[in-house]
Amino acid sequence: MNEKGIHIKYLPRLERPIMVIGFNGWGNAMDISKGMVVYLAKKLKGREFAALNPDVFYRFDASRPFVKIEMGKLHQLIMPGGTFFEAKTDPGERDLVIFIAEEPNLRWYHFRDELFSICEQMKIDTIISLGSMYDNVLHSDHMVSGVVSNEKIALKLTEKNVNLIYYEGPSSIHSILQEEAPKKGITCISLWCHCPYYIQETIHFGLLAHLGGLLSFLGEFSLETVELEKNWHLLNKKIEALIESKPEIQAVVTELKQAKARGVWERRQATLKKDEKVINLKDFMEPD
Repeated sequence: MNEKGIHIKYLPRLERPIMVIGFNGWGNAMDISKGMVVYLAKKLKGREFAALNPDVFYRFDASRPFVKIEMGKLHQLIMPGGTFFEAKTDPGERDLVIFIAEEPNLRWYHFRDELFSICEQMKIDTIISLGSMYDNVLHSDHMVSGVVSNEKIALKLTEKNVNLIYYEGPSSIHSILQEEAPKKGITCISLWCHCPYYIQETIHFGLLAHLGGLLSFLGEFSLETVELEKNWHLLNKKIEALIESKPEIQAVVTELKQAKARGVWERRQATLKKDEKVINLKDFMEPD
């Protein structure tokens, strides 16, 4: 018998709920995937109603627990895991189930089955999973690609300039959900943000704001993104100043702009080579 992988405190009653999923880990470049769902839970005042059992889905030598030790005493132990939040929206809009988690290391099919069981119990008919990857794009670009389970949603994505993905290679748990959703009568959308490979160790607030707008459109709920846009305005100014002071990064940005102008837009692998020119913002920028 399979051990229970999701501990449910209670099942909330929501209005036409959709589920939005953000995983930390392999598909979370510039903290877009996890950052977006954390923002949603905060702005929509999400309430926790269920959590993953870490013993079932994680290898602790791969996703190591986090500890805080002071003066030789253990003060905090945080295990890898995931949390489900309910979020009620304005009258007439769709409510949300927000799922924030480390990408499971183990038993993906068992995870899938329990997740879809919650969807069935709560009458969730739409799942939107979020991811992000490093790519050959500029920091000023807001490029998003998508994987969808039906043609009607594909048209809605192209209306918002979301590229439909062409890809062969290693995948993530998003694909397990995409495969199963149509069998359950659930619409499944996976949105992937393209992050500039030459900027690392920061959160791309501009992409977060853009992604928030897409989620609001697809999920039929209101979301305030002014805070994200303000943060991006400030961060973008710092990035531009830093690029201006580093000729080697300037050359990379100029090359990308020229390639974009020519219509040559070759994609890079998500894993960067060691000799790439990269700005690690934590090395150069002090917090305000």
